[in-house]
Amino acid sequence: MPSNLILLNKPFKVLSQFSQEGDKETLASYVKAPDFYPAGRLDYDSEGLLLLTNQGVLQHLIASPTFKMPKTYWVQVEGNISDEALEQLKQGVELKDGLTKPAQAEPILEPNIWPRTPPVRHRENIPTSWISLQIHEGKNRQVRRMTAAVGFPTLRLIRYAIGPYTLDDVAVGEWQYIEPTAQLTQQVMEFEQQRKRKTASPHRRRTGQKRHSKSANQVSNGERVARRPTGSQPARRSHRK
Repeated sequence: MPSNLILLNKPFKVLSQFSQEGDKETLASYVKAPDFYPAGRLDYDSEGLLLLTNQGVLQHLIASPTFKMPKTYWVQVEGNISDEALEQLKQGVELKDGLTKPAQAEPILEPNIWPRTPPVRHRENIPTSWISLQIHEGKNRQVRRMTAAVGFPTLRLIRYAIGPYTLDDVAVGEWQYIEPTAQLTQQVMEFEQQRKRKTASPHRRRTGQKRHSKSANQVSNGERVARRPTGSQPARRSHRK
């Protein structure tokens, strides 16, 4: 039986969704497994690793920063990145929506990767360099904003890893079933157990609270307020467009 987790190497300029939006290409061009949806997102103009699942709890755990699945990016930046800029990235960068958490940042050689279509524009007088950047957050377009804030705009952005999962041996546009790690499986079990305990707990009224409380159902001007209701390894397959 196939796994409930898929790893895709998302190409450049593909939306991280199956629903059509204008003339933009979507995941429907690549993943043909029914009922699978992205766990988190990867920007239209970014490339690389995207996880998909048909299990709601897995989707929540992978996408939520609370569960600490670090994301590692290979980033091509404009200019030869300096030690000072790398140190800023490590310490945290002040963005409009707050200070980023400390990251792991280091220079790397240009990785052996697929060519991008269209390619990054080459400028004769401006060199480029590559860094590996690992973050534990999910702010909107965070990596691009971080490198720009330290003076080195991002030219190409590839997500190489999410937690233990990497792009190794997965060509651009291809996907494969993968097995959830023991840690992720344990987190799923714990999350479901907590949810069951909350569902099983009866809703007790506070001491002295009356069933029909005027203050709970009326505002000061006498208008009524509506109450809210309470409420084996997997087979590995690769698919190319």
